[in-house]
Amino acid sequence: MNDYILAIDAGTTSSRAILFDRKGNTVGVSQHEFTQHFPKESWVEHDATEIWETQLLAIREVLQNQSITATQIHAMGITNQRETTILWNRKTGIPVHNAIVWQDRRTASICETLEKAGKAPLFYEKTGLLLDAYFSGTKIKWILDQDPELRTQAEKGELAFGTVDSWLIWNLTQGAVHVTDVTNASRTLLFNIHSLDWDQELLDALDIPKALLPKVVSCSEKVGSTAEGLFDSSVPISGIAGDQQAALFGQMCIDTGDVKNTYGTGCFCIMNTGTTPVQSKNKMLTTIGYQLNGEVHYALEGSVFVAGAAVQWLRDQLGIISSAPEIEALAETVENNGGVTFIPALAGLGAPHWDPHATGSIVGITRGTQKGHIARATLEAIAMRTKEIITAMQKDADITFKSLKVDGGGSTNNLLMQIQSNLLGVEVIRPETTETTALGAAFFAGLASGYWPSVESLSDIWKIDKQFSPLENEETQKIVSKWNERISKISNSKVHE
Repeated sequence: MNDYILAIDAGTTSSRAILFDRKGNTVGVSQHEFTQHFPKESWVEHDATEIWETQLLAIREVLQNQSITATQIHAMGITNQRETTILWNRKTGIPVHNAIVWQDRRTASICETLEKAGKAPLFYEKTGLLLDAYFSGTKIKWILDQDPELRTQAEKGELAFGTVDSWLIWNLTQGAVHVTDVTNASRTLLFNIHSLDWDQELLDALDIPKALLPKVVSCSEKVGSTAEGLFDSSVPISGIAGDQQAALFGQMCIDTGDVKNTYGTGCFCIMNTGTTPVQSKNKMLTTIGYQLNGEVHYALEGSVFVAGAAVQWLRDQLGIISSAPEIEALAETVENNGGVTFIPALAGLGAPHWDPHATGSIVGITRGTQKGHIARATLEAIAMRTKEIITAMQKDADITFKSLKVDGGGSTNNLLMQIQSNLLGVEVIRPETTETTALGAAFFAGLASGYWPSVESLSDIWKIDKQFSPLENEETQKIVSKWNERISKISNSKVHE
């Protein structure tokens, strides 16, 4: 009988279930979207019950569509949108508030208060994170501050907190298991990434009772099994990781200095820094990459706010293209950028500039400027922002990386990938399997269950689709020098205003 690994990919807009075979091939996929709630400006919520119901539906559907029974599922792995915060009643299993999503900014004032109180260095030293509304800790505090009765219940141990992984495992085991893994824990502002436990000093700073918190486990170990009657057979749950960390492992970035970049609306870039955490001097995030066989691998993470969003802007606001994939053909109608630089500061500038007031610009336009030049400059902008992040990471970690592994929608653009290789001066490698996030969760689950014998055996599964080698040319140097000159003016002009 064939057997499979089931990966749950609990995303920000949809619940997905993906089946993988022993060769890492995708056997089946089911996906169901769920509702996005925006109760106030900058507030983003999900109905946690709807997340669970759509996820259960996706699991049952993928099994049914492939005529596979739960007895054929060797193990289950879970990857999830990180930082999204859910509190529920331990007895009833009912959420006490809508899930507050990672994108939600309602707790920015809590972060500012903590910063004014001089707490930022404490949080950074222990968690590797900046004080920001992005992370779970201030979201928990906000929910408890809304209702004194909730805080009393939390202190009595009657409530449970979890990120989406914890919530799904609680429901899959019908309340028998309350856990999270080290990667999700490391994004809460409550977890000491050095001692690997919940930190009382951080809990006190946010006034959060420890009784709320789940047990923290590694990314790859059996934590429980699905409850009897949920499927036709109980399925072991043995893999958990937040989405970007799962993609890091799914891309087999297992050596110190390995880097993966996901090209989506923005870019998420993570570097494996080995078994010692690296404190960033460039406001990158220090985080846990994964924990396997008792060993923790740390990572540096940096984000580019605007990547695919710049292409969407060309499509929706300027009308230069009618669909995102058209940008590649349009950019190839010209030999170079014609002297044009696009600074895509459409939502400020993140690392390493950290100028929230910076605005975008297209510089170097002449009578001879064509749509193709702007299209090409847009692809170069995505690649240059990625180069800036990776350069900052290399300085932090004192590591010279050898290649960049890529995934996400933008990685299918061959011209963008070639430009990226030229600018970095290293190989850019795109894998055959684009489901790298779900594959990482499957790998963690399959290692713990014995489905795959070793990490080395996974390296044989991970296969290259296309490799882009750097081309040394004068044009690349021009792109970099003009970028450096022009981006400094954009950021500095705001600083001096």
